[in-house]
Amino acid sequence: MTMRAFAGLTLLALLFGPVFAQAADTPPAFEAADVHVSPHRTFPFVEGGVLRGDRYVFRQATIVDLIAAAYGVDASNVQGGPIWLETDRFDVIAKAPATTPPATLKLMLQSLLADRFKLVLHTGSEPMPAFVLTTGKGKPKMKEAEASGDADCQYQDQNPAPGTVPSIVFSCHHTTMEEFARNVHEWAGGYLTDPVVDSTGLKGSWDFDIKWTPKQLLQKAGTDGISIFDAVDKELGLKLERQTAPRPVLIVDSVTQKPTANLPGLEKIIPSPPPPQFDVAVIKPGKPDAQFRGKISGGQVDVQGATLKFLIAFAWDLNPNDEEVLVGAPKWLDADRFDILAKVVSEAPGSAGANAPQIPIEDLRQMIQELLEDRFKLQAHKEDRPVWAYTLTAVNPKLRKADPLSRTRCKEGPGPDGKDPRTANPVLNRLVSCQNMTTAQIGEELQRIAAGYIYSPVLDATQIKGSWDFTLSFSSADLTKAGAGASAVPPSGTSATSDPNGALSLFDAVSKELGLKLEKQRRPAPVLVIDHIEEKPTEN
Repeated sequence: MTMRAFAGLTLLALLFGPVFAQAADTPPAFEAADVHVSPHRTFPFVEGGVLRGDRYVFRQATIVDLIAAAYGVDASNVQGGPIWLETDRFDVIAKAPATTPPATLKLMLQSLLADRFKLVLHTGSEPMPAFVLTTGKGKPKMKEAEASGDADCQYQDQNPAPGTVPSIVFSCHHTTMEEFARNVHEWAGGYLTDPVVDSTGLKGSWDFDIKWTPKQLLQKAGTDGISIFDAVDKELGLKLERQTAPRPVLIVDSVTQKPTANLPGLEKIIPSPPPPQFDVAVIKPGKPDAQFRGKISGGQVDVQGATLKFLIAFAWDLNPNDEEVLVGAPKWLDADRFDILAKVVSEAPGSAGANAPQIPIEDLRQMIQELLEDRFKLQAHKEDRPVWAYTLTAVNPKLRKADPLSRTRCKEGPGPDGKDPRTANPVLNRLVSCQNMTTAQIGEELQRIAAGYIYSPVLDATQIKGSWDFTLSFSSADLTKAGAGASAVPPSGTSATSDPNGALSLFDAVSKELGLKLEKQRRPAPVLVIDHIEEKPTEN
């Protein structure tokens, strides 16, 4: 299917052409597909959407993720639908010819959503939050590009002096404002939580350099730091401001929460692949004072300065900062450091070291488990044991009643009012906006949005009924006294005092902004029990 088929349709039809596909031709479909609810993950991470051999895989994907991939749009452009559209997660493992082009895979995924989830969509346009790029008061501080040349924006490597904060620098040539709007949203994601819309009216292409401080380092940089907003203003002579702008959207009319059943005998059509494993793994003692560094490049994993506690926590989906998550762990588990260079099995389809497709995170967890069991003779099991965990109680609730039809979700960034306290006080570097959540869901979400503070599931004891909206502004754990770990907060449940530098702990933010309280109690929670592990790995 080509865009020519839609030449007579509107701009929305051009953007969302597949929605208007006629039934004259049978749309392409996967030969078969295994669709099931994803296993629970404390920190779910969607991945996939690529063809490996004849297997097309998505893991931990919401329906919004799948729609965005199927129609080639940003997830924020998917509107409407039931409240669970961004919370329920699914795994999709489908079979397609190994030579299927990406455009056809999108159409196949569209067919799967329509068939297995009964998805019905239509296109529209809605005013939505966006960062709008406009011209400043004077002339742009950019150079008009020469008549010919390829559009190109290159990241410039920086070598900051010791003790100084690094900057992000891009040098762009023959770049239109539309291209810059798309690029800057990706480059400065920490600042720009909504899409960037070009409203400059500037035609043609431009040459310019732009330099700014990463958002997470802005407080540390002090007066030497520059935000992306100030950089756009001072260096380009443009304005980048959060506003409301009309955007083309896909609107979900209907969709089922439970996918239709898999075909009988599916395991014969899509047989399970061999368990993922490393072909070779070189393990060496690391320097005692080494900082952890890790890189996945295709089928190769390069880890330096890792403790076994960190590797175990990753492999079993545990919080590495939780002092109680491992039972029976020897002291050296969090002290001895190791360097590991490992590669995937050479016989695996398409694998070729660093040139192979990226190792999926879920596969990597299993591969690390097997590596630790093989080389360090690790034996472990999970069980529930009493640990310190938090309970959420009500004091003077300040939650806002939710629209019961709005989708349940949390995002990093401002709420509907657009107010962002991070601009005036960068030490309040976390801003989370959530909608249509029960207090039980709020407790569960706290573990995800504040992993430096909360290490175990939060028990809801508020007795508050209904669903609520809220915005929570606080400082990340590394900027507060309460960031030293779970033991930093007294078991009595009193919260840590906010720091003199203006930082606000999660505990104080929950109290002041939500009228709730996090109290620490002793109760059963899942832990990993180390039955046996050896300090030295077997020989390479």
